Amino acid sequence: MNGITYAEPLYLWLLLLIPAMIAFYVLRQQKTSASLHMPGLRQFDDAASTFRHYLRHLLFCLRTIAIALLIIVLARPQKTDRFQNVTTEGIDIMLALDISGSMLARDFKPDRLEASKNVATEFISGRPYDRMGLVVFSGESFTQCPLTTDHAVLINLMREIHSGMIEDGTAIGNGLATAVSRIKDSEAVSKVIILLTDGVNNRGDIAPLTAADIASTFGIRVYTIGVGTRGTAPYPVQTPFGTQYQNMPVEIDEEVLREIASKTGGTYFRATDNDKLVQVYAEIDKLEKSKIDVRQFTRKEEKYLLPSLIAFIMMAFEALMRISVIKKLT
Repeated sequence: MNGITYAEPLYLWLLLLIPAMIAFYVLRQQKTSASLHMPGLRQFDDAASTFRHYLRHLLFCLRTIAIALLIIVLARPQKTDRFQNVTTEGIDIMLALDISGSMLARDFKPDRLEASKNVATEFISGRPYDRMGLVVFSGESFTQCPLTTDHAVLINLMREIHSGMIEDGTAIGNGLATAVSRIKDSEAVSKVIILLTDGVNNRGDIAPLTAADIASTFGIRVYTIGVGTRGTAPYPVQTPFGTQYQNMPVEIDEEVLREIASKTGGTYFRATDNDKLVQVYAEIDKLEKSKIDVRQFTRKEEKYLLPSLIAFIMMAFEALMRISVIKKLT
């Protein structure tokens, strides 16, 4: 941050003398230029002011500005440059997001998938110093974005995901295993996976608990989130008349999600609506805080030279005019 500060700001109060000087000068001019009214001298009423008359005012302006600049010099103006060194004990975080067809259920607004994307985006934006990445899964899994500190790219890729990108289903084990493979070689102090799903593992060639064991081996902590209301929810169903929504039972394999979290030192959360999902990410954000050391440096550069130089030139010019031009006119 750059700006002008003053080492001796109390001297700036002397600037209040400037209006007083101007007022005194105006009053003195009125007293010393009183008009003399005499009959028969009307022809002198429109007489133009002389060059000396205007020059006298100019010299006063120069002196006043010079005094104001000298007061500023006394206050010692300084340019202040501040900058920071930020060091972090980084946390690497992979988001593993379920994008199966059931994530279009309308028990969240506008649906589970869009609500999850919105909250995850806020979570990413709130952690500027962490590397983060994104894995998506349904019937299979793939890496949407590897670990990166370019959160703008990650957020843009987050916005592009939608249900139907890959074969439908819920391969929780594959999604977790893909996330593990992307973060296992990280040298970060803390390695974290946030796995969000709304269903039961029914696809893939890797069992969820097997993937959890692998994560535990590499020291990766997994937070699991089950998304869906309790009871029934309006799910999208394809009919001859297009997509319609029917109330169907919400089935989340909470036992498996709890065990995944337990095996890896994480925590299982259940989000039943938009507000609860926001609270879940806020809780994870508190649990996984980066250690940030901020060192602030300040550099000050004196800036009195220019105003003092201008003031000197003005005072010299005023003195020169008084001993030359003004003297010849008097």
